[in-house]
Amino acid sequence: MKAVARRRPLCLRRAARGAALLLAMVILTLVATLSAAMVWQQARGIAVEDAQRSRAQAAWILAGALEFGRVILRLDARTPGVDHLGEPWATQLQESSLASLLAVDRRNTAEGGPEAYLLGSIRDAQARYNLRNLVDNQRRLLPAEVAVLTRLCATAGVPSGTAWAIAQGLQAAWAAQGGQGGQGGQGGQGGQGGQGVDMQDAPLAPRSVAQLAWLGIEPAAAAALQPYVDLLPEATPLNLNTASTEVLAGVFAGLDAGSAQRIVQARQAKPFRSIDEARTYITGDGELDARRASVGSRYFELSGRLRVEDRQIEERVLVVRQGRDVRPLWRERHSIAADAR
Repeated sequence: MKAVARRRPLCLRRAARGAALLLAMVILTLVATLSAAMVWQQARGIAVEDAQRSRAQAAWILAGALEFGRVILRLDARTPGVDHLGEPWATQLQESSLASLLAVDRRNTAEGGPEAYLLGSIRDAQARYNLRNLVDNQRRLLPAEVAVLTRLCATAGVPSGTAWAIAQGLQAAWAAQGGQGGQGGQGGQGGQGGQGVDMQDAPLAPRSVAQLAWLGIEPAAAAALQPYVDLLPEATPLNLNTASTEVLAGVFAGLDAGSAQRIVQARQAKPFRSIDEARTYITGDGELDARRASVGSRYFELSGRLRVEDRQIEERVLVVRQGRDVRPLWRERHSIAADAR
């Protein structure tokens, strides 16, 4: 009996030691799990902070580059009245190493950080047909302008009904917001296709050609039209010194592709200083007046792209130049992976 009594406490002590060991292992596992979670959260926070800092730095670099574009346009305003593709603003900055652009000594480019590449350009926004010309200040569609858009749609290879769909959609959108961004009249009387516009059902007014999808236009059709049309805050003439052959032939009725090509060749030899210099190339029903044509521009689009490793940030800014004042109107920025281009 005494031997049995001695073995029983021994078993109890062994069980207690086993339970203590098991409890210690559970506590150790819990501590390790919590520590790993804390380390992961800290690493994630550092990664997020680093990504935010990188985006902020990239945004500032792009803002500085685009500000330099505004300076170029400001300097170009010293010779007002004429804008053509032979001027400094029309020269595109090819993708270049940011370090090579900033460093005085090339040896300073050897840093531990990733290499960054910058690309930029300035585009004449009045080198394309302005969709704002479709509607007058009283929110009436202008048949002659719809005919221009119809010809450009045919050039772009989009369905023939796209022109009227765009025109009526823009008319309804501008009527709903007070008419052409506040330029229209106060009355509710619409013109062709403008009567009885339901303000609640009217689409949002797009700000760019890519946003024509808001009007029910197929994205593929909007993309096909992008090289030929633009959307500016007010009606503008077409710059004869920068417009493409296709746009010239589409805007001026009666101007065939051959005549448009002669205009392009003539301005390459010597940019037009006045509308009268180009008037001899326009035939047919096209009216070469100050409302439809010009040799200078006020609206420009500045674009820049910064690429760092597998990420890139792109930014576009629409600016208006009034004298030597170059004022931004809107800005778009987005970040995408390099392999998604």
